[in-house]
Amino acid sequence: MSINKKKTFSLESVVRPNILALKPYRCARDDYSSGILLDANENSFGMILPKNEIQLTFHSKEDKEKDDSGIEKLHRYPDPNQVNIKERLMKFRGLPSIDYFFLGVGSDECIDLIIRIFCVPGKDKLLITPPTYGMYSVCANINDVGIVKVNLDVEDGKFQLKTDEILKAVRENEDIKMIFLCSPGNPTGTVLSHESIRPILEDENYNGIVVIDEAYIDFVEEKNQNGSLVKWVTQYPNLVIMQTLSKSFGLAGIRLGISIADPRIIQLMNNTKAPYNISALTSHVACTALSTQNISNMKLIKQQIRDEHMKLISSIQTIPGIGKILGGNDANFILVQILDRNNQNVNNDRAYHIYQEMAEKHDIVVRYRGNEIGCEGCLRITVGTPKENELLLKTLNELLLG
Repeated sequence: MSINKKKTFSLESVVRPNILALKPYRCARDDYSSGILLDANENSFGMILPKNEIQLTFHSKEDKEKDDSGIEKLHRYPDPNQVNIKERLMKFRGLPSIDYFFLGVGSDECIDLIIRIFCVPGKDKLLITPPTYGMYSVCANINDVGIVKVNLDVEDGKFQLKTDEILKAVRENEDIKMIFLCSPGNPTGTVLSHESIRPILEDENYNGIVVIDEAYIDFVEEKNQNGSLVKWVTQYPNLVIMQTLSKSFGLAGIRLGISIADPRIIQLMNNTKAPYNISALTSHVACTALSTQNISNMKLIKQQIRDEHMKLISSIQTIPGIGKILGGNDANFILVQILDRNNQNVNNDRAYHIYQEMAEKHDIVVRYRGNEIGCEGCLRITVGTPKENELLLKTLNELLLG
């Protein structure tokens, strides 16, 4: 099915006026990045750490040729534009230009920045679809932005959009500037139907931004027709896709978030961000991770996680006291119900007790999610290694039988 552009979307009418008029700070490296650099008050004598204490190595000739982080020049500020990382992302995600990419300190910086660009504090609102990632609300509260909630369809763990109700909320709240959708969802683990998203992007009554958080998108099986919408950004000027290297690439520690959108939105984000938000160390690791070889490694590990995922689902359902596995299982975790001692009904208190017992007495930490809509009595459990999963299953079985 072809994708139609939304002709009525006006970026200029959505952006906060002060952001639209903002003249971005120009850092030293925006002008010149080579030669004798005496312009940024850096330490010209170099870093104080011996080079042999920094054990960051290149894995291939390709990495060494493409890396621009200056790993041996930590006394210098990093590239503010991170061109080499964006070039690799452009190739990996199949987009036509690096101008579609913004890099942030984790997805959390991207969320906060997008809200600050488009939402006027004390006036505008954003819409979320619980149960969903908690940082959307946290950032909204920090920025004094109102929150409109339209719950997902949670019946039987479906966790899909109620598109008609979202469009109704948009009509009734003209101050809604942003809609946050999480696909695959957190804590639901379910990818959203593309056909439930399209009407929101094309709705004539909504002149705002749609943000789709694809943090777990690489775990979605290739045969699933509702995978990444990243290529839709070339067709929909009001769409922002967020991704990360924290999940499938296993690089949560380097804190690199990615926003993908129309270049005009990306330019606004670059204008508004701190000058050197991505460190040279993060840049080095990210650039290495996005090499051809390491993308292949990621795909191999992803398949191992999928295999363990299916084994975990199969095994955990044999334990007395375990209820349904909710959601679509399109991420690297499961959402599992805990039943009462009679194994009849979902029980929040028992779920919370099991959560505490595992963490405090058995050093196994999962997430309690029973206080979220549609997740009563639920624990969210990340797929671990085979040994970790074996210990998890053994402990769960003992606690639920006790």
